Amino acid sequence: MERFAGKVAIVTGAARGIGAAIARRLAAEGAQVAVADLDGAAARETAAGLGQDAMGVACDVGNEGEVEQCVAAVLERFGRVDVIVNNAGLMTFKTLDQWTAADWMQVLQVDLIGAALFTREAFRHMGDEGGAIVNISSIHAQQTSPEAAPYAAAKAGLLSLTRTTSIEGAERNIRSNAVLPGAIDTAMLWDNPNIKSGAESIDKRDVGSPDDVAAAVAFLASEDARFITGTALVVDGGRLAKL
Repeated sequence: MERFAGKVAIVTGAARGIGAAIARRLAAEGAQVAVADLDGAAARETAAGLGQDAMGVACDVGNEGEVEQCVAAVLERFGRVDVIVNNAGLMTFKTLDQWTAADWMQVLQVDLIGAALFTREAFRHMGDEGGAIVNISSIHAQQTSPEAAPYAAAKAGLLSLTRTTSIEGAERNIRSNAVLPGAIDTAMLWDNPNIKSGAESIDKRDVGSPDDVAAAVAFLASEDARFITGTALVVDGGRLAKL
C-alpha cells in the first residue's frame, strides 16, 4: 500500500534510530524522502539506502538559516513538501542546580525551536492541498525522571506547539499531531545514565522498536488520519500507565 505516492516528506534527525525507521517507512509507502540530520554524511548514507527517490541533507535544526536551506534544497529537488516529521532530539543530564542558561538553550534549540522553525517553513511552502506535521515528543512530556529537566520541558512544549499548529493550520489544510514514544531500543535509551546506573529500571517487555514509532507516524501523516489533528498518541507499550 503506497499511502504516500506522489508525496514528499522531510524527516529530521533521520540518519539513524527512530528517524531512520520513519524515513524507511515513508519511503516504503511511496514517499520521496529527505533525510535531514546534523551529520550530513550519515544522512546521505541513509538516504542512499532508500533509493533514488531520497536525498540526504545536512541540517542543524536549531539553526534558522540551515532549516531554510534544507527546505529550499528539498523544493529544488522534489518541487513540493507534503509531510514534515520533527524527530531531531537532544537529551543531556544534569541536576537542576547544575544547569546553565546555555545548557537549557542547547536542548531547547534542538528539541523545540527546531520543530517550530520547520513548522514555519511548512506554513510557508505547503501548497493549497496542505499537508501533515508529526512532532516526535516523549512520555517525558507527561511523566519524567531526574536530571532531564530541559528535555522534559522541551517535549512538553512540543505538545503545545502541536496544538497551536493544528489551530492555525486548519485554514491551510495542515494537520499537526504528536507521537510520544516510551522506551525505544535506540542509543538514546541505553546511553541514559539513569538506565546505566539502575536508578531507572525498564522491563524488557516495555521496550519497543523504532519501527513501532514509524508505524504510528505513518498513520498520522497519511490520509487515514485526515480527521485527526492536535492530538498526542502515546506509543509506549503501556509503560506510562504503570509508572
